[in-house]
Amino acid sequence: MYDVAEPSTLPFQLPPFPQIRTDDLEPAFLAAMAEHQAQVRAIADNVQEPTLANTIVELERAGTRLVRVSSTFFNLTGTCSTEALRAVEARVVPALTAHYDRIRLDPALFARIDAIARAEAAAPTLTGEDAQLLRRYHLDFVLAGAGLDEQGRRRLAELNEQLSTLTTRFGQNLLQATEAAVVVVDDVAELDGLSPDAIAAAAAAAADRGLTGKYVISLVLPTGQPLLKVLRNRDVRRRLFEASVHRAEGGEHDNRPLVLQIATLRARRAQLLGFATHADATVADQTVGSLAAMDEFLGRLVGPAVANARAEAELLAAAAAADGVDKLAPWDWAYYSERIYTERYQVDTAALRPYFELERVLTDGVFAAARGLFGIELVPRTDLVGYHPEVRIWEVRDAHGEPIGLFLGDYFAREGKRGGAWMSSFVDQNELMGTPPVIVNVLNIPHPAAGEPALLTLDELRTLFHEFGHALHGLLSRVRYPRFSGTNVPRDFVEYPSQVNEMWIFWPEVMAGYARHVHTGEPLAAAVVDSIRAAQLWGEGFATVEYLAATLLDQAWHRLGPDDVVPDVVEFERAALAAAGIDLALVPPRYRSTYFQHIFDGGYSAGYYSYIWSEVLDADTVDMITENGGLTRANGDHLRATLLSVGGSVPALDAFRALRGRDARIEPLLRRRGLDRTG
Repeated sequence: MYDVAEPSTLPFQLPPFPQIRTDDLEPAFLAAMAEHQAQVRAIADNVQEPTLANTIVELERAGTRLVRVSSTFFNLTGTCSTEALRAVEARVVPALTAHYDRIRLDPALFARIDAIARAEAAAPTLTGEDAQLLRRYHLDFVLAGAGLDEQGRRRLAELNEQLSTLTTRFGQNLLQATEAAVVVVDDVAELDGLSPDAIAAAAAAAADRGLTGKYVISLVLPTGQPLLKVLRNRDVRRRLFEASVHRAEGGEHDNRPLVLQIATLRARRAQLLGFATHADATVADQTVGSLAAMDEFLGRLVGPAVANARAEAELLAAAAAADGVDKLAPWDWAYYSERIYTERYQVDTAALRPYFELERVLTDGVFAAARGLFGIELVPRTDLVGYHPEVRIWEVRDAHGEPIGLFLGDYFAREGKRGGAWMSSFVDQNELMGTPPVIVNVLNIPHPAAGEPALLTLDELRTLFHEFGHALHGLLSRVRYPRFSGTNVPRDFVEYPSQVNEMWIFWPEVMAGYARHVHTGEPLAAAVVDSIRAAQLWGEGFATVEYLAATLLDQAWHRLGPDDVVPDVVEFERAALAAAGIDLALVPPRYRSTYFQHIFDGGYSAGYYSYIWSEVLDADTVDMITENGGLTRANGDHLRATLLSVGGSVPALDAFRALRGRDARIEPLLRRRGLDRTG
């Protein structure tokens, strides 16, 4: 039996994945929680006067074994889920929630933290990261309910345990519902429009399910399915669209009851903590500051976005009518949008895929941009083994050749892997424990046929750069305390650095390196690149509306009071979007409630607005970098010193001001999305 809680002897403390068995995980959790509880008890019972060193820094040191088990376990449940792992998860998550509640709701422990905060407020002595650590710990405990009386603490712990159980079940339901909701096609003629490699992949997916001779189209997490752009058969498009929007909306894996329960319990918890709604509780710890500020910001976007989407719809309806389609349907939008995009801008996105081969994009695009900015190199470590045969590992070295961490890439879709794309960590950088970072990027690119290269769509290309932006935030972290490492920043700030990294996709010297034909090596023609740039505003009406619809749906669920009754999830969605003025039948939300994993089994509840809120900072920063020469070490060093290396060790907007020299302005975002004009 391998003890998952023990420090790994592998380079950078990479977990020894071949030695880890499912049966090892639950005992490791239980032992690590017991040890952590004993460590915290000793801190709380310390008779010495509370100080930063003997209380808060000791809390930072405590629980390292539990962190080690948790990071390994939750990375595995997200990428290699099995029935056995899901059973362990169902038992462990509530236990883990109760464990952390015992810590955060410990009155003796909070009394020590509160005493330090009061003393510091009366006579400040702390500076820099130490001062920020005290502020964060005190706020964390207050928002966790540490100031409640005994009855309130007990009730809060009950609510948290219930929520952990329900959100875990939501995620497991969604995974299984998505795997079950594939579209099976009998005749290859119905796949007209798909590339040969996509058809081969669909045949392979069918064979994997025992459906030899048929074809299977699997679903990605968002509403919009990539193949809707190219499938010529309208009925197959309809089937694919409906499979997507009705996931987990009935049957064995119905998430509708869970949505209602989660929203109600979150409202009750917020009220217990002294907030009107869960959304109010969430923004108390975010850079947006208040719901009023959020509403004012979103209000500036909805009207122009809807107007742009309606203008796009008129063009699409005319194109569809030319094909004899009397009424444009939601499953037609992507197909006719792609046609107009191709005809108007002379860009065939399907024809672009041979120029975006995964290996070359990684090496000569994503990694090359990071090298140009930060001087880092990613060197393959074929001697190290990942958690799945498809996982690849690189050692990250600085400009002097010194190793600074490990990067893992897990790029292909498979059963047992949740949808979407994300960055996570196995080990967080921090000087207190002396640990360098071990960071992972996870995507869900469809498998190419055996022996064929993996070719990316434009969306997948963007996702690759985006997620590596998150990875850089973790890899370049240089903080003392684990609490501040890498992406441990406010939720509405965390997407900002990753979105900035998307700017290199079309940067000439970067694109010249990676955008080459997979077979001939010929670079993508300059005229095509110019057309892609010229076309960047096409479809922004749809893209902004589908995103804002999901954002406003998130807010609607999380602005409910504990006594509000929602009889029907689907009707609630419709009414919420109508009230927000964004109920376009042709443009469904990016995520509907039953598969909105970000908010019902993720960290974005009442916080999905953060992507576009962060984009204000991103667009302003891209302007600054562009104005100052683009891909230069000077820009990279400035970005690294003021933003990426500091993690959460300084207030988030202070980090932005240090980078930009002023507060953010919204105008660059409005220009980027075409919201400074309509039509």
